[in-house]
Amino acid sequence: MSEKEISIGLFGFGCVGQGLYDVLNQSQSLKANIEKICVKDSSKKRKIAMSYFTYEREDILRRNNLDVIVELIDDAAEAFKIVSAALNNGLNVVSANKKMLAENFEELYRLQIKNNAALIYEGSAGGSIPIIRNLEEYYDNELLSSFRGILNGTCNYILSRMELESKGYQEILSDAQSNGFAESNPWLDVAAYDTLYKTILLTVHSFGVVLKPEMVLNLGIQNITFDDIVYAREKGLRIKLLGMGYKSNGGFHVYVMPHFVEKTDELYNVIYEYNGVEVEGAFSCKQTFVGKGAGSHPTGSAVLSDISALTYNYKYAYKKLKKRINGSDQIAGGHLLDNDFSIRVYIRFKDKAELKGIEIISIEEEYRSSHTNYIVARVNLRSLFMLKGNKESKVFVCAMESIRES
Repeated sequence: MSEKEISIGLFGFGCVGQGLYDVLNQSQSLKANIEKICVKDSSKKRKIAMSYFTYEREDILRRNNLDVIVELIDDAAEAFKIVSAALNNGLNVVSANKKMLAENFEELYRLQIKNNAALIYEGSAGGSIPIIRNLEEYYDNELLSSFRGILNGTCNYILSRMELESKGYQEILSDAQSNGFAESNPWLDVAAYDTLYKTILLTVHSFGVVLKPEMVLNLGIQNITFDDIVYAREKGLRIKLLGMGYKSNGGFHVYVMPHFVEKTDELYNVIYEYNGVEVEGAFSCKQTFVGKGAGSHPTGSAVLSDISALTYNYKYAYKKLKKRINGSDQIAGGHLLDNDFSIRVYIRFKDKAELKGIEIISIEEEYRSSHTNYIVARVNLRSLFMLKGNKESKVFVCAMESIRES
């Protein structure tokens, strides 16, 4: 693209859409104009002129004067329709919809190649942290061994306040909802689905491995109690919800679950709504990226960065993915995922019957009282899938080891 003003078609004007509008109007270097904004609620009052808005997606998709489509809506299925249509029209797209991207990555990759169009999505993982671009550019030829990160600001905010204010989960969650740090229905955040989708995207850019969400274990913090915070505190630890991926015996271990982290860990002091991602390579060793993980302006700035990158004809090279598939049509990398390994965990439960189905290899510690019960044990990770998305279970699981101990 030249120095001409960039014409943008925007889908969605919620938290991130409004953040983009704000940071775009304050940008001193990028010449860009939002031509039209598609939203679904015609009755909602807006802070900008109503002439900007339309309620029909085709009003934007059929325009021939747009340079970029920016998709920032909540509905993953609708987002996929919008992004697919735009790519098929040869339009470059910026998205922050991690669920849509993770669930449809293979098809979206094919559409980019077929139509020679770019789909970029820095705002989908890590908020203001430029982690995807760094994995693509700085680490493009690096032999990465692992990544792990705090990828959900809501969960980190809840965990930080529970520990630092000595309060229970429900009290902090309710307060977080009142203050806009948690959704009215927080399930996708607290059950670790948001972190799961982001972890899948980081796996693509770290290792060139494309996975489906159902293949990867995600356990969240929805069952945590203050007893678990006390256990961590007594041992000088903090609980963090981590998404991680690492190489192991020719395959990859990728999963999401709460972890106890030590004071010497770089992620220990990443608190409240901040995110942090640690990347380790054969030559660059460990590097940690920290920044605001959510919010209107931090995520809006990441989206703006993507729009700016498109002015230089930027697109993801997907070097590691292309090297892995090497001309074949086998984009999906599920055969490289290994879930059959043991992991040392803390499991807090009410009744031992709740542990039925979990493959316990050995028990290191066991505690029972009228108030709480827990074990520290080595279990098979695959067996923990019985807890994935289980709204009935009250079991809380927290990993007790670094990635190199498994």
